[in-house]
Amino acid sequence: MSSNFSRFSELGRKIVGVGRNYREHAAELGNPVPKEPLLFMKPASSYISEGSPIKIPRGYDSLHHEIELGVVIGKGGADIKESQAMDHIAGYVLALDMTNRAYQNIAKKQGLPWELAKGFDTSCPVSAFIPKSSIPNPHQLNIWCKVNGELKQTGNTEDMIFSIPYLLSYISQYFTLEPYDLILTGTPAGVGPVKSGDSIQGGLSDIVKISFNVQTKTQLHEKIQLGRVIV
Repeated sequence: MSSNFSRFSELGRKIVGVGRNYREHAAELGNPVPKEPLLFMKPASSYISEGSPIKIPRGYDSLHHEIELGVVIGKGGADIKESQAMDHIAGYVLALDMTNRAYQNIAKKQGLPWELAKGFDTSCPVSAFIPKSSIPNPHQLNIWCKVNGELKQTGNTEDMIFSIPYLLSYISQYFTLEPYDLILTGTPAGVGPVKSGDSIQGGLSDIVKISFNVQTKTQLHEKIQLGRVIV
């Protein structure tokens, strides 16, 4: 395997998200528990790392936090066998799947795709890369999210409906997985809104913590004053 996995957000070509992979999260949004993985995509342009803010696009009035374990692909493949799926993993990250809940609800009712709800710029904040050797069992990890220091989400990856090997095998039936791709494995219950000025913190057992500030995205025409661009 390559040694450049710390650069997965620069080198990765796709992000595959898994919806409703925790029963309590499905229930809190009034959704049925899926019989097979519910997949969506985010573009690689949605990545940000710590130090960069989450920017709320104009017109988004219901932005929600969703804390997730991310799986970084090390060895590519299609039609990966579930029994061999763990061999394709390079490591992990802690991630936020930022979601425009209002638009997602409209999209679900009208049968529309979720890209505007899930794939906007800065919608995938991630931690630094965590080597696979640092997490012997990814199905026994505590995961939590706070907003302005107040605990909002807490769960354990053992509560996933579909395991990581199953997810990789299922996804690779439809999308060839490539090195540096990221799989978002779903979020526990407790998702909720954030607004400009909020701070989101997250943690994965005692392995990693993240912190991101939220701000409203500044539009170009709002930066132009008296014929000059304010930077």
